Amino acid sequence: MAINQLKEQILKVMEEPLKHGYSIRTIMRKLHVEGKKSKRAVEQAVEELLDEGQLYFTSDGRMRSALERQNVLVGVVEQSSPYYAFVVPKDPALPDVWVSVEDLNTAFDGDVVKVAYFDSEKGLNPEGKVLEIIERKHNRIVGRLTIDRSGEFAFVEPDSRRYYMDIFVPKESLHGAQTDDKVIVEIVKWPKNGKKPVGKVVSILGKAGEHNTEMHAIMAEYNLPYEFPKKVEQAAEKIPTQIPKAEIARRRDFRGVPTFTIDPEDAKDFDDALSIRKLENGNWEVGVHIADVTYYVKPGSILDKEAFQRATSVYLVDRVVPMLPERLSNDLCSLRPHEDRLTFSAVFEVDENARVLNSWFGRTIIHSQRRFTYEEAQERIETGKGDFAGKIRTLNRLAKILRKRRFDHGAISFETVEVRFRLAQDGTPLEVIPKIRKDAHKMIEEWMLLANRKVAEFVYHLKKKEPRLTMVYRVHEPPVEDRLETFAKFIAKFGYKLDTSDPRRLAQSYNALTEAVEGKPEQNFIESLAIRTMSKAKYTTEPLGHFGLAFDHYTHFTSPIRRYPDMMVHRLLWHYLHNGQSVNKEEYESYCEHASEMERRAEEAERASIKYKQVEFMQNRIGEVFDAIVTGVTEHGVYAEIVQTKCEGRVAMSDLQGDYYELDQENYRLIGRKTKRIIAFGDKVKVKVKSTSLTARTIDLLLVE
Repeated sequence: MAINQLKEQILKVMEEPLKHGYSIRTIMRKLHVEGKKSKRAVEQAVEELLDEGQLYFTSDGRMRSALERQNVLVGVVEQSSPYYAFVVPKDPALPDVWVSVEDLNTAFDGDVVKVAYFDSEKGLNPEGKVLEIIERKHNRIVGRLTIDRSGEFAFVEPDSRRYYMDIFVPKESLHGAQTDDKVIVEIVKWPKNGKKPVGKVVSILGKAGEHNTEMHAIMAEYNLPYEFPKKVEQAAEKIPTQIPKAEIARRRDFRGVPTFTIDPEDAKDFDDALSIRKLENGNWEVGVHIADVTYYVKPGSILDKEAFQRATSVYLVDRVVPMLPERLSNDLCSLRPHEDRLTFSAVFEVDENARVLNSWFGRTIIHSQRRFTYEEAQERIETGKGDFAGKIRTLNRLAKILRKRRFDHGAISFETVEVRFRLAQDGTPLEVIPKIRKDAHKMIEEWMLLANRKVAEFVYHLKKKEPRLTMVYRVHEPPVEDRLETFAKFIAKFGYKLDTSDPRRLAQSYNALTEAVEGKPEQNFIESLAIRTMSKAKYTTEPLGHFGLAFDHYTHFTSPIRRYPDMMVHRLLWHYLHNGQSVNKEEYESYCEHASEMERRAEEAERASIKYKQVEFMQNRIGEVFDAIVTGVTEHGVYAEIVQTKCEGRVAMSDLQGDYYELDQENYRLIGRKTKRIIAFGDKVKVKVKSTSLTARTIDLLLVE
């Protein structure tokens, strides 16, 4: 009998607890086996089960199943560092479980596992050990290959820090790969007892450290497609450019209304436009016009299936992985100036106090008279000069009233610092530039928020009683109480307060915190931590509201070129505008889950590309000294973010000179054993760049006294 089968049988017979526990003899009797050979096999199996933590010894030397003394849950592994992971339970009422890599039992990020857990005195989360891997998420991993000196085998070091083990590759599975190649390796064997997975090279991406190689590696790491299938491209090319006269006749015509787009300078697709005109009664008519993607992309078509699978466009630092082919995203559906374009619009009548008096939703045709960059729109807001200046200033004035009303109602202001890069033609980063949001950005945001909210409210209230019409909502649930308390205790150490007594006060308190840290060196990391305390926004058919925006109902209507949920919303809205019956809720919920998962993957890929470019930018600054803020302390060292470039690096514990430092985990600090020097979260420090690793996407720093 194979050892794994025997282990399973032992665990099964031990599911029945015995008063004094089990011995080898008792196990053999329960298994109905005898003889020296069987005894040796049982002893070996029991030894492995003890090593794996699935059995344990009682004080009198007998054995029991670990399930008797530990709680067990099923959850998904979220790898947080090379040293530990969290298992996030399927049941949201259960706590996240901290698991050291030694106890992951070869589980990788994203795997569904069964974990035994117990209360821990060291941290806020219970600790645990993976008992069983129920489902593997990934069997292909991207990394750098190194061939052993013997030439008989190689190892692949994964790019992602979420994978804590190298992959063993036998000589016959290299398939031409050489040392320092960036490769995709497929895992063919998952051994137990801490041994390395065994894999084979299935693709060679190029030499590690080269720009295109690394960008392709990030795309491969997150399973992003390099290009569209030919049939999809061909389907897009076959769509006629000419808009049929019959289609124009079916639509509300806005071509004579002042209309324009406002987008980033480097934008290639324009999926939203604003129109504004004064009505005879003195009120304003504001149109939020969105590219009518669903006119061109029919349900069930090859274009629709491809868009659904991608679910979102992904924005890496040097390229876009689009949801739709360029023929649609940059041409037919792009609201380019001086061209007739088909749109789906939300049109509002508002008074001078930005109160919405009437709303209209439907298909339209527009003719944008002007394409503005944010900088050009901002210039008109500030100076009042230039074409469309009066209309833009009116839109901005009304948007400011909407924004104030939103915050008065309990919306939370989070404006974390984001960065963009100025790149050379070969992709080399020349400059890291923090993104600055001015009134022009906030104005566009406010009108898009209004359209999204009003569409959600309209569909929700179409049917006055339960069950409501099925709709795709964008929801953001209130933060979990435990996370809030932890965050409140943390910021209290820096002199900040957070009122968690009720949701309204919490929102006001968050905003007060945002104001208090604005302009301070610790602003970026405190706001980042604050966001982490929040629940993640997601798509669902449940109208759960949006805590961060303080909206009872909210959806995504305004970006169908780059988000599939917006396409679903367009179709549902049009269906219900024509008295359609409610659609299958379970089916749409599964679509929402897919979209939410793909959105998370896109965000991770975008962060990985930013991190790579930050490291590449800093590799030419080795030896330079920068001001920094301590953003983390662990038993392995100090993490610090460079103020000027927003790049984070680590000072290894072994590089902390002059003393031996111990971690005071409860107070987020290191304390020198002899000098009693304290290095704490939020401290202002000076750091020198020691080294960088493009393949690992890490920056090593030294503290400068």
